Amino acid sequence: MPLIGLLAISGVFMTVKLGFFQFKYPLYIFQQTLGSVFKKPKGEGTVTPLQALTSALSSTIGAANIVGVPAAIMFGGPGAVFWMWVIAVIGMAIKFSESVLAVHYREENEEGEFVGGPMYYMTKGLNMKWLGVCFSFALMIELIPSIMVQGNSVAATVSQTFKIDELYTGIAMAVVTGLVVFGGIKRIGRVTEIFVPFMALIYVGGAFAVLMLNLDQVPAVISLIFSHAFQPMSAVGGFAGAAVAETIRWGFARGLYSNEAGLGTAPIAHAAAQTDHSVRQGFWSIIGIVIDTLIICSATAFVILSTGVWKQEGALDDPSALTTIAFEESFGAFGSLLVTVSLIFFVLSTIIVVVFYGSKQAEFLFNLKAAQGIKVVYLAAIILGSVGAAKTIWSFLDLALAAILLPNIIAVLLLSNKVKELKDEFFQSEKYYLKDVNKKKIS
Repeated sequence: MPLIGLLAISGVFMTVKLGFFQFKYPLYIFQQTLGSVFKKPKGEGTVTPLQALTSALSSTIGAANIVGVPAAIMFGGPGAVFWMWVIAVIGMAIKFSESVLAVHYREENEEGEFVGGPMYYMTKGLNMKWLGVCFSFALMIELIPSIMVQGNSVAATVSQTFKIDELYTGIAMAVVTGLVVFGGIKRIGRVTEIFVPFMALIYVGGAFAVLMLNLDQVPAVISLIFSHAFQPMSAVGGFAGAAVAETIRWGFARGLYSNEAGLGTAPIAHAAAQTDHSVRQGFWSIIGIVIDTLIICSATAFVILSTGVWKQEGALDDPSALTTIAFEESFGAFGSLLVTVSLIFFVLSTIIVVVFYGSKQAEFLFNLKAAQGIKVVYLAAIILGSVGAAKTIWSFLDLALAAILLPNIIAVLLLSNKVKELKDEFFQSEKYYLKDVNKKKIS
């Protein structure tokens, strides 16, 4: 709760400080991001802005989108979906700020690649290298149990569905991950650019098909989401009921946990992007929240609520299975398979990118050789996790996340004037926003 409160207050503070820009310029932000994917990127960088976005999305689109959303609904009620949307829009200001700072304070490494992230803006922007070292070390270490947990979830799912031994799944995941991550950010960008849109479209397409089968339920679902955002939800079927405070808490937790606003991970991917101004790349991080939370998490929520699986007896016993049950009831064995395959691909893509994030911490703390060495440690963690070695340290994950999140939020708030200065520079300059708008008027 304290972390959720801190993130929510920070999000509101940055939204006000930046003049509610995410509400003022949604069309312009869309035009400068997804609306410009076929245009040649301006400025310098290692990967295209789209590749930076898909790399960041690989990390945020994961098990939380499929199994976390039903948990939020079961413990917070349908109203939690409304609060998930609210925190997503507020969180945009934090994620935008992180990415703007990451690009502004980035550096070129020995291999000519652009590198950046919280550890660089703490060192160069705040002149607090010790804080950057604390963040970097905490993230590098935290990713070991995190990767183990992710590896375990894939291995268990594959074992359950396809009856393949967990060890073999772990080795296969480690090999695939190694082939991608040892190629650096350029190879990761090329893989995620194809991989992420493909896997997201398949899952969202399946969810849309379920929704079409239950089209008559959509008005009732929307009514449930909005009405129970502000009033307690009494027990119904398998749902035990929830107070408004619980509804808000679960909605906020799901939104923040899913899109990683404030965690400082996505800026590491955005820092490598080719751009002419840090604010322009910041817009791409906003689109990341739109895709991850407002589209994919919402798709899961509508599937759970429209099919009514959340009200079935025993639903509270295993909320993480509800998405699979909803798809299975709609499409039979194929539906169950679609969710399983989506989960496997979502988690595998997460592992690939977090290994990259971890290697960038080792590079910052030590050197490029250490970055390659930690990749080997992470690949071993995938295999160990797949056979259940992480179960004793799962409980420490939240504590480790706090060690990453707190230094990053402190840095973003301390550098909020710099973010505002860069944002004002972009929107008031004839080189950027005014030039784009005038060009549109002429055409």
